[in-house]
Amino acid sequence: MARGTRKTAVLKLGGVGALAALLFAGGLQLASAGENNRPATTAAAQTVNCPTVRDKLPAVPAAASAQVERELANLDQEIARQNERLARQAVRPEGGPAFIDNAILGPLRSKRVAVLDRIEIAFNRIGAQRPDLDALAACSLNAPGVPSAVNGGAGQNAAGQNGNGNAGGQNGNGQNGNGNAGGQNGNAGGQNGNAGGAARTVNCPRVALPAVPAAAAAQVQAELATLDKQIAEADARLARLAVRPEGGPAFIDNAILGPLRSKRVAALDRIEIAFNRVGAQRPNLDGFATCGLN
Repeated sequence: MARGTRKTAVLKLGGVGALAALLFAGGLQLASAGENNRPATTAAAQTVNCPTVRDKLPAVPAAASAQVERELANLDQEIARQNERLARQAVRPEGGPAFIDNAILGPLRSKRVAVLDRIEIAFNRIGAQRPDLDALAACSLNAPGVPSAVNGGAGQNAAGQNGNGNAGGQNGNGQNGNGNAGGQNGNAGGQNGNAGGAARTVNCPRVALPAVPAAAAAQVQAELATLDKQIAEADARLARLAVRPEGGPAFIDNAILGPLRSKRVAALDRIEIAFNRVGAQRPNLDGFATCGLN
């Protein structure tokens, strides 16, 4: 009798599992249909417009340079992160008219206040005059297609113009390299350089794209913003390493460059799929996955 009861229970559970599987599959199909039927957007994403900091600093004392470099890398990382959110917002809008102010620009200002305060403290801690950086905290929005200014390395373009433009505004790489929601994709030396020779940066190839079909522009733009975010995160980690070294001689390859390559492979694959999905020839972007060091 107990065996019969267990058998009945198993059959009931199996029926529930099968029904759940059918519902789950149906949900996936419905979600996919909604995705495919969503009208394609050709609008370029806006990017954040933050004051550059490196060019507003007084001469950085050698004893403070590593800390300052780490914080400048953090500022660039935050810019890349918020540009990625804005790129997603262009693909899939959410929230009301105040969403960007409340969910992106407001929190970004708070994070910048904290980072700028740490830069000021780095000066003060070694007896140098503390700079007043409060006015550099607030950010606004650039017009669609305008790249963000970033904290370029010493002797390099601090406005980030050595990078690439906005994918939605240029749809390809005919003029200044591939399109890019944050204006940073490519050689990270144009973003988070090293004023005191302490921190290295990743050197990633610019992603050369053919003309981007309008129906794929938003997705391509979002993935290029993801590539920028990955570069900024790797640079921030290298800046932290300059302050607190860890690991052996292969640490950077194993812990930073290797994982970065894997993430880039995935993002580049999604860009290829975006072309293929709208019937365009799928570009081969495998050669842009590997990064070195500046």
